[in-house]
Amino acid sequence: MGGGESATFGEFIAKLRGRKGWYQRDLAAEVDRTEDWVSGVERDVIPVRKVEMLSLLARVLGATLDDLLAHPQPATAPSASPRRRVSSARLTAIRAAEEVDDEVRRRELLAAAAAAVFAPVIGGQPADASPAPLAPLEDLVLNGAAAVPGQREPTVASVGASIATARQEFRAARYDALGQALPGWIAAAQSVGTPEESARALAALYSVAARLCIKIGNNGLVAITSDRALTAARAGGDGLVIAEAQRMVSSAWRRQGHLSRAADIAVRAAHELQRDGSVPERARLAAQAGLYATAAYTAAKLGDRGYAHSLISEGADTARAADRADGMRDIALHRLSVHYELGDAGQAIDLARTINPAALPTAERQARFFIDVARAYDQWGKSGQVYRALLAAEQAAPQEIRRGSVREITTGLLRHDRSLPGVRDFAARAGVQLG
Repeated sequence: MGGGESATFGEFIAKLRGRKGWYQRDLAAEVDRTEDWVSGVERDVIPVRKVEMLSLLARVLGATLDDLLAHPQPATAPSASPRRRVSSARLTAIRAAEEVDDEVRRRELLAAAAAAVFAPVIGGQPADASPAPLAPLEDLVLNGAAAVPGQREPTVASVGASIATARQEFRAARYDALGQALPGWIAAAQSVGTPEESARALAALYSVAARLCIKIGNNGLVAITSDRALTAARAGGDGLVIAEAQRMVSSAWRRQGHLSRAADIAVRAAHELQRDGSVPERARLAAQAGLYATAAYTAAKLGDRGYAHSLISEGADTARAADRADGMRDIALHRLSVHYELGDAGQAIDLARTINPAALPTAERQARFFIDVARAYDQWGKSGQVYRALLAAEQAAPQEIRRGSVREITTGLLRHDRSLPGVRDFAARAGVQLG
């Protein structure tokens, strides 16, 4: 089994675990050890010397003993430090340990995501086929290459134009065209400008890619593209680009079910941005408001009512300080989602009545508004209003109705009220499998 001769023992164990789609706790259960022990092994701070344990690891991970022995281990386990007063050096060490834990968690998320993406390639029965819009992006992730579009050599200006076009295609909810074009734009961004310019461009494009994957519902690609966005953003050094990438990483963790961690990532990113003096104040405040709104939605999914309302209020105050109308509209849409997630359908509908969908600046936002209205009415069991809201979402952005949440609601409509005129045709357009 090829593991890459340069990989350490711990990295190889993590890779094998990721291929099986396991978390560290899953491997710990298989070998009768603690999750902390697995974490130590994968970080190369705990060596594995006993042949019995090496053989057990090889067996449960689907490798051979020779595979494992081909990768170097630490010579000895690190010795314990003597007790001493807490000092600045100690605090630095604690922070470094926390950053290592963050990296371990990041690798766990990516390993699980990669397992989902690679499952059809490794063997067995293929999983559900990914929607066509993401096929070129999957090819880029799996094979690492894409054709640069156009006949001319890409330039910094042409890459900048592609970023603007990517964002516009997303706002217009033209997801099919965006999915086809993104890999080529990413390939072009890799080849022009200074390293910092290239990194910032890549971060922007991978953030759009992560948003697209969220819309399509491919959680594996959400995790991978958001991680690439953040890696590139940190290399580019722009605080706003970093904040947007962190928002995508927060969404990736949320979609993997790690809600507390997802909210924490968004809140910490807002605090980090507060300390970044290089970012213009209005732009900083607007980005912080978006991060608080993302965290509020996640807290609502977690069922933490107090924290969700506190965060959305913080987002509203910050957006108000930024004095940007689009920011306040975005907060209103997130507040609507918060009410829905907390089960407060009545408050969601009352808020929706105060929002003029025609004033929402993009097709994507308009459709998102109507879908949330449909979800709120669905909680009330008002099928007629649900259907009308879904039809309005389709009118605003036809490709938006292929989202999983729309298919779920539509399946319920088919089950409980098939008398709605045209509902079966709508269900077919949304991608619901009709019996």
